[in-house]
Amino acid sequence: MLECEQVSADASKRSADEPAPKARATFPRTARLLKHSDFDLVYRQGRRHFSPHMTVFYLPQAGTATPGSASPLKDMRIAHKEKGPRIGFTVGRMLGGAVERNRIKRRLREAVRLRLGLLVNAGAVDVVINPKKSVLTLEFSVVLEEVGRALETIAKRLPHPSNEKKNETPTETKSKAANDPENETRNDK
Repeated sequence: MLECEQVSADASKRSADEPAPKARATFPRTARLLKHSDFDLVYRQGRRHFSPHMTVFYLPQAGTATPGSASPLKDMRIAHKEKGPRIGFTVGRMLGGAVERNRIKRRLREAVRLRLGLLVNAGAVDVVINPKKSVLTLEFSVVLEEVGRALETIAKRLPHPSNEKKNETPTETKSKAANDPENETRNDK
């Protein structure tokens, strides 16, 4: 007969020897690039990062919803884009049969799921990973390392909105303050 240990969900009863439960890394649908038009946009206007076993295309997500726009659905989609990074995969028929292509996609999805946190500070960016056939036979640790390196590189190359003010030079800040009508003093009275 198997004996099972009952685990309590209450953290206050947990002893000091037991580790805290790990936060589960996820790759939700909202973090996936799904539309053909979005893939095309990243390919046409995006930048590339090359690595030995894959090419990664990336493009900062454009625009915000404009007031008085004719299509509220389009505004919702644009507003949705501002939430964070989206990642897609292109695994063409040249890489093998359906079984091999699906295995490549599963390996890449898992690597992205584990390394998606690297793009948290990158803001809203669309990423397309285009693997080479060698991804199928690589050790998973190598795939994980390469995906992590690519996502780190993307995060470093993209300006994040919270960092833009930090990166301004003092002269840029002064010129913005001088041109801002709210900061003008009323000396003409």
